[in-house]
Amino acid sequence: MFQLGKTIVSEDIIQKDFVCNLSACKGACCIDGDAGAPLEKAEAQILEDIYPKVKPFLRQIGIDAIEAQGAFITTANGELETPLIGGADCAYVTFDKKGTALCGIEEAYNQGAIDWKKPVSCHLYPIRIKEYSEFSAVNYDKWEICDDACVLGKELQVPVYKFVKQALIRKFGEDWYADLEKVAEKLQ
Repeated sequence: MFQLGKTIVSEDIIQKDFVCNLSACKGACCIDGDAGAPLEKAEAQILEDIYPKVKPFLRQIGIDAIEAQGAFITTANGELETPLIGGADCAYVTFDKKGTALCGIEEAYNQGAIDWKKPVSCHLYPIRIKEYSEFSAVNYDKWEICDDACVLGKELQVPVYKFVKQALIRKFGEDWYADLEKVAEKLQ
């Protein structure tokens, strides 16, 4: 672990390799697990605001889940998340013709319907951020469904932090990322 400004960063994001391999995993991170995508407070409001524009990009079952639960949910612990369909799929997930899970929010963004890509937690994956009162913990989230992504990352020699560069810049800014690159050079 090392500190960058108000973040404590796991060296795993520099030392581990990762490149999403959707042809292998089929987007399992959007449909597996027992929780929705973590949301920041401002993102919950964004989801409410953009839902009418995202709705045409969603499956009916996702629309039904959102309209029953809301554009986001608040967990028993007070955390904000995207709603789920039957405790599994993210309500915003869609599927391509090959059965690969895709993000309806991101598709609306790609089609120019909205100007917000998707929740930053999704954009950052496999990095997870845990907010504390004095700092943010930046960790690599190892999940077996991403084993193929680790293999592809190793083949292509792409460390986690480079794979999620744009998301890290979105979350922490250009200067923070430049400092991260300097640390990575020293560690390698």
